Amino acid sequence: MCKIIENKNYDYYSLKKAIKTLSETYPFLHTSVIGKSVLGREITALKIGRASEYVLFAGTFHGSEHITTTLLLKFAEEICSALQNGGSIAGINVKRVMTGRAILIVPCVNPDGAEISINGVSNAGNAARNIIKLSRGDTQHWNANIRGVDINHNFDAGWEELHRLEIENGIHGPAPTRYGGPRPFSEPESVAIKSLCETVRIRHALAFHSQGEVIYWQYDNFKPARSQKMAEIMATSSGYALDVPLGLAVGGGFKDWFIKTYNRPAFTVEVGSGQNPLPITDTEQIYNRIKEMLILSVAM
Repeated sequence: MCKIIENKNYDYYSLKKAIKTLSETYPFLHTSVIGKSVLGREITALKIGRASEYVLFAGTFHGSEHITTTLLLKFAEEICSALQNGGSIAGINVKRVMTGRAILIVPCVNPDGAEISINGVSNAGNAARNIIKLSRGDTQHWNANIRGVDINHNFDAGWEELHRLEIENGIHGPAPTRYGGPRPFSEPESVAIKSLCETVRIRHALAFHSQGEVIYWQYDNFKPARSQKMAEIMATSSGYALDVPLGLAVGGGFKDWFIKTYNRPAFTVEVGSGQNPLPITDTEQIYNRIKEMLILSVAM
């Protein structure tokens, strides 16, 4: 039974505390700092299992989508509990699934952005005044990092074309969302995920966003082997639709870069339905709907 992770918004302080408690409770859960945000907040990866390659789960690329941090923490705890106690997730034996498998979970790629969305500018340092100006006081819907760069527009995959579209849509510089930065990988948060993928072999990757209840699985003309079949299984399990992004949602994202760079499967999963930030009271319903998909993603 999950007891550590609550259905709540995890700001930086509570996230660090939760990760510490999880690692103390389950000694086989290993943590590592893969990078730091602009303001020096640690970006932490949780490692479960031993294998030559990993399945990567990453959340909160966008500040206002911080419910994905809570969902991934819940998944980490449920896997650890099941491994320790011989349990199952969605009726699937976790020890059996994890045999010869290993996973990496990065609950929060953009800790500065999440902090702004959850707590406003109280912990934004010298950037506070600029954030208030850019957001027009609406910090709750802030998606970018502290410098006003959208992390999921900052990866080197179709970045130039996306940058042109940003300008056409009136996005010329730092903004609460959809500004891809002055160049690909200009931000330490995107560099942290890039470096992780360069350091360990990732079998396939899932990036979690909200909202829409859809799964994106391809980029441009790249369709890595297994990708479509995996996406179909994920869609059948979750009830989410398979979709193709359009306009400013094309290129610049982690999923796009991973597919282009490694020619291995990667997916963007848009959880839940409504307006970001999704109410934290939706957590249990969303998690129950996707948890079978999550454990199946480990097995595939």
